[in-house]
Amino acid sequence: MPEMFQVLPPANALKLICDHLPSNIRVEELATAESLDRVLTERLTAATALPSFPRSTMDGYAVRAADTFGASESLPAYLSVIGEVAMGQASQLSIDTAQAAVAYTGAMIPSGADAVVMIERTQKLDDTNIEVLRAVAPGENIINIGEDVKEGAELFDAGHILRPQDIGGLMALGITRVRVAAKPRVAIISTGDEVISPESTPGPGQIRDVNTYTVAGLVARAGGIPLPQGIVRDDYETLVSAARAGIDAADVLVISAGSSVSTRDLSADVLNSLGQPGVMVHGVSVKPGKPTILGVCNGKPVVGLPGNPVSAMVVAGLFLVPLIRKMQGVVRAPASQRVTAKLSHNISSVPGREDYVQVRLVERDDQFWAEPVFGKSNLIYSLVKSDGMICVPLDSSGVHKGELVEIELF
Repeated sequence: MPEMFQVLPPANALKLICDHLPSNIRVEELATAESLDRVLTERLTAATALPSFPRSTMDGYAVRAADTFGASESLPAYLSVIGEVAMGQASQLSIDTAQAAVAYTGAMIPSGADAVVMIERTQKLDDTNIEVLRAVAPGENIINIGEDVKEGAELFDAGHILRPQDIGGLMALGITRVRVAAKPRVAIISTGDEVISPESTPGPGQIRDVNTYTVAGLVARAGGIPLPQGIVRDDYETLVSAARAGIDAADVLVISAGSSVSTRDLSADVLNSLGQPGVMVHGVSVKPGKPTILGVCNGKPVVGLPGNPVSAMVVAGLFLVPLIRKMQGVVRAPASQRVTAKLSHNISSVPGREDYVQVRLVERDDQFWAEPVFGKSNLIYSLVKSDGMICVPLDSSGVHKGELVEIELF
């Protein structure tokens, strides 16, 4: 049967779908302690300065820096110790000329002091007197009020993905609850009379379901909630019923397999039946994954993945993952883990499409090499044996052995 695809470049296809998605984002409030990797829906600012009091960064003595100027091991400065700064309390001490107070890391700096001498730079003469063996400058070994964050400073904008250090920073300011985007729910349907559950033993002509689980992993990593809907046989009415149930229960619908142009092509017809405008892209200039289906049905994105596991994972990474992030209002996607290596073999391509090739990283002679893991798109272990993928650009006819390539790690 002749091809009937009218393919689009991947970037154009993704933009087309994103432009048809509603801009509203479902919001929920969470304890900050439970918000790792969630996406903020509001701008956060600091209600107070951090720190809110000047404090020592070293164990030592709080002093007036001017009293130590010129001090050395051969000509030390002599200071009188008037007391100790209590931890966790406002200091009642006041430092005057030629005086010092014992101060520990994190302790509040007493009034009159403007520096801390490290204990290693001092020598105790008796219970009330010390020698300072090296001068300190004003502000040395002290964190001043607002040095970390000034009062009123912007912390994070809406669309920021919260990292572990961000959570710690919010807790330091007493921000214990945040408003974040609700996780998009993604219904995943695998189709095919030959597909069975992983718990079953395949009979002749049968294969275990792979795509449900690889796609679910990508969904979870992108911040969504995977909702596997099971395996549906190649029957139009059955598939329509399952698809309707899936899209009603979720924010995104993914159907794996059935996207090739053939007499068994059901996915496009099924997706078109779910709402307007329906299928908007059927065919993308990418290998593997050309027979990809993308659409929007009554405000919800729908994705028809090729059945082959490699194609399905490549396409899900190119389209499903960005859609999930957009639905959470992500402003800037997390930086991909990328490394550069030399290519060990030539890779040919056809101008006009993007080629994604799995590679394994090998270190030889203090140099990383990218070894292509060639295999057909229905071989899941070509992915399992790989460390990442390289993309041959749309306008390229290939990449030559020895060229430096950028690898996006899995």
